[in-house]
Amino acid sequence: MSATPESPSRPTVTEREARRVAEAAREQDWRKPSFAKELFLGRFRLDLVHPHPLPAGEDAERGEEFLAKLRDFCETRIDGALIDREARIPDEVVTGLKEIGAFGMKIDTKYGGLGLTQVYYNKALALVGSASPAIGALLSAHQSIGVPQPLKMFGSREQKDTFLPRCARTDISAFLLTEPDVGSDPARLATTAVPDGDSYVLDGVKLWTTNGVVADLLVVMARVPKSEGHRGGITAFVVEADSEGVTVENRNAFMGLRGLENGVTRFHRVRVPAAHRIGEEGQGLKIALTTLNTGRLSLPAMCVGAGKWCLKIAREWSAAREQWGKPVALHEAVGSKIAFIAATTFALEAVLDLSSQMADEDRNDIRIEAALAKLYGSEMACLMADELVQIRGGRGYETADSLRDRGERAVPAEQILRDLRINRIFEGSTEIMHLLIAREAVDAHLSVAGDLIDPEKTLGDKARAGANAGLFYAKWLPRLVAGPGQLPGAYGEFKHGVDLSPHLRYVERAARRLARSTFYAMSRWQGRMETKQGFLGRIVDIGAELFAMSAACVRAELLRSRGENGREAYQLADAFCRQSRVRVEELFGRLWTNTDDIDRRVVRGVLSGTYTWLERGVVDPSGDGPWIADAAPGPSTRENRHRPIR
Repeated sequence: MSATPESPSRPTVTEREARRVAEAAREQDWRKPSFAKELFLGRFRLDLVHPHPLPAGEDAERGEEFLAKLRDFCETRIDGALIDREARIPDEVVTGLKEIGAFGMKIDTKYGGLGLTQVYYNKALALVGSASPAIGALLSAHQSIGVPQPLKMFGSREQKDTFLPRCARTDISAFLLTEPDVGSDPARLATTAVPDGDSYVLDGVKLWTTNGVVADLLVVMARVPKSEGHRGGITAFVVEADSEGVTVENRNAFMGLRGLENGVTRFHRVRVPAAHRIGEEGQGLKIALTTLNTGRLSLPAMCVGAGKWCLKIAREWSAAREQWGKPVALHEAVGSKIAFIAATTFALEAVLDLSSQMADEDRNDIRIEAALAKLYGSEMACLMADELVQIRGGRGYETADSLRDRGERAVPAEQILRDLRINRIFEGSTEIMHLLIAREAVDAHLSVAGDLIDPEKTLGDKARAGANAGLFYAKWLPRLVAGPGQLPGAYGEFKHGVDLSPHLRYVERAARRLARSTFYAMSRWQGRMETKQGFLGRIVDIGAELFAMSAACVRAELLRSRGENGREAYQLADAFCRQSRVRVEELFGRLWTNTDDIDRRVVRGVLSGTYTWLERGVVDPSGDGPWIADAAPGPSTRENRHRPIR
């Protein structure tokens, strides 16, 4: 075929077509059990997570050995304040990380990597992220979503032999999906990969390419046009970053993660060998989503690290700072914030370690657990950092450099708040995560009753779906009436000084209540259910809290059984569950008593200009220019900002 690119106009798709693309990229089957999926169905399967799974002794020994080496590197070679101030990770730091194997943590030893488990990979990210969140993002983007992970799962033997040794020691990789006008709607992807002999020719522009400025290898998602011999569709490729026609046109700057090497990359007639295609044509989105099932765990790992640091600073500062004759920590207004940080950090680590160990064992389907960990971790870490700034008062708002210059400890509280904010957007915004998790949570319902609410299905299809749904719900609904959560002695093995069994009974009852609420909503709204994003978001948030409560209790019992601060762990788990239950009850109340309808009316008024009078009396300091930059394919007219680190 000719390598002439398609029309520069962006693909136009209907909402229904966009949903079809997203649905086709989903993993359709549930071949393994899922604790979180069962939770949303009203079934509290504690046996899937308790007793808490543990890493093998050899894996733990190898992981602890690397953590000791990484800790020494963080303490002696990384200056987080310098990275934030100069908005760049020094080349010698990146080189040093390569030398100790940090870029190959998740890569198998036969390819020159360290072969760490997901558990220890995440512990390493939490550690290095506490020294510099920008370095945590660098290593995470390289291994969690860059070349190593998709090749590990979908690459050919030749691709693994070619690229994984490079990624383990010398090369930095990046993942390129987003475009200037395409975020969470990949059906509109405009970058093309046109077959031409034994190659593909890429044309297009990619935005927010984390690591893209310094990368040696790129995973690029591009649309292959359908033609004879080519099924077409969104497809994944490994691209050499120094290929002719690849231009890094801009290094982006952000409010946080100032050392992040994130840019805009243009492809103009870039020739990529067909042997560098990952998987089959049309599998690109499935590869991306499957990669993220475990890749998303890197973000909550760094959120856990942030929580631990926030707790340390809150403890030290609140003991030293006195107001009205006693440390500020002993004033309830401040003490409640410290209790929240301590209990939430314990719970986040419990969620992370449980999800990571389940990923390592590969006996459970953790797509929902990983998504919940990312959603919950990113939201709660931002709250903890904000509370730390409040506890520190004016010093929390002051930069570390300014504090140092006037003779006080250089505590970067405002920086951690800036750095963490992106996690609510990275790798699926909170709003998109709500929809993604909600889709998986109602999968069982759609599997048996989806045709009933599908306007394109025939009456015959709907009749068959109705019969299947009747059989499913005849068995399922009665099980939501009663359960172990109503038995006073249930989960008694979680009573050791502090009694956690009431919290687990609450989770069991709340799971059934959650399932009943979901069923009622589907009966009420049917095909309009997917538009009720406020309701779906609250359903997911309830599930996240129940998952976190379960993980916290299971972790507390693990630590008690191993003689590792068990009494204190039980105390923290109890505190977290009590705090979480307050949030859950509020969310249940807001399922049916909320302002969703009035909010929609106000939004329509805002968009139609009804309230423009409210905007008077200010000036707009924004600059000129289009809201979305032009991304038409063609040769670059800008200087190449690509800066490989050797």
